[in-house]
Amino acid sequence: MPVESDNLLSVAQGEFELNRLPKRPRELLRAWDAADEYLLSIVAEELKPSIDARILILNDTFGALAVALSSFQPLALSDSYLSQQATRINLAANDLPEQSVRLMNSLEALEGVFDLVLIKVPKTLALLEDELMRLHPHLTLSTKVIAAGMIKTLPPSIWKMLERLVGPTTTSLARKKARLIFATPDPKLVIPPSPYPVCYQLEGTGHLISNHANVFSRDSLDIGTRFFLQHLPARQDACDIIDLGCGNGLVGLIAAERNPGATVHFVDESFMAVASASDNFHRAFGQQREATFRVGDGLMDFESESADMIFCNPPFHQQNTVGDQIADSMFKQSRRVLRKGGELWIIGNRHLPYHLNLDRLFGAHSVVAANSKFVILKACLNN
Repeated sequence: MPVESDNLLSVAQGEFELNRLPKRPRELLRAWDAADEYLLSIVAEELKPSIDARILILNDTFGALAVALSSFQPLALSDSYLSQQATRINLAANDLPEQSVRLMNSLEALEGVFDLVLIKVPKTLALLEDELMRLHPHLTLSTKVIAAGMIKTLPPSIWKMLERLVGPTTTSLARKKARLIFATPDPKLVIPPSPYPVCYQLEGTGHLISNHANVFSRDSLDIGTRFFLQHLPARQDACDIIDLGCGNGLVGLIAAERNPGATVHFVDESFMAVASASDNFHRAFGQQREATFRVGDGLMDFESESADMIFCNPPFHQQNTVGDQIADSMFKQSRRVLRKGGELWIIGNRHLPYHLNLDRLFGAHSVVAANSKFVILKACLNN
């Protein structure tokens, strides 16, 4: 049985030191779950792939599967920059060469066929649907396809989706509240055209908004963003504006309209989000406005004192884990990147204690607007 430790994964493939991103002191959460352990035990004890087997791993949150199976030189596909970066860091921590795992993002095209496909079921089921549609041409009758997750994150729609886009399924017994779903590829399945990216008209504007599968609120404008858009400021002296955690880029797009002299910088850790933001901005402005688009770990790649305003709707979960670690990292990075007199604007659910973090980092905050569900907070860098 695997040995539980704060950061040491012990499985049939070996012992591996694994850490999460973003890093934080006194981390209480592991970089893997029981579904990862279950998958790895099945691979070692039952499947026993040959060393030259072509293995594809989807949605490996912090690289646990890729690191443990690195001797097979698997291909690991993810929409998350943090996932890819964690995989690189965890490979290095275990003295494994980075080239032992081929990292691909969610918009890159797969090539060839695979002998084994291991899927960690993502929080966004539209992403899984998109992945399975892209995957289908790369499966054969002999391909083993296994989806894994904690039982509480595996709704019945997962089975239906796998049967619709891969083939018949069977399920494992539960182990430590984790379950595996085995899907047998059916070459006779007719796969419908992908519905992604999804498009809608932004209310009250002429903007057509397109959204790849893993973009938050891809079918319509969410109520939190609607409230935020109503209060975005115009500053004549703003030269650089950052849409942090940009999603489909709506906040940055409207901020660009209200601040015509500013360059807007879009950043997100999702490859699909940044691609959507780029599509939407260029559809709205063509080549008339300058903007930058970066996939990364928040503002890590931004120079200090390089922005006048930062707008952020921080996520309060990382996949299925709820917490404020990403938001806290974003606030700390924003303080470094803002110029003197710069402003951080955030929107969040009223019950979230973001004001405490802002007071700790900036010394004070103000409430721009609030309603029954959301609050918009502003913190200024005055020293």
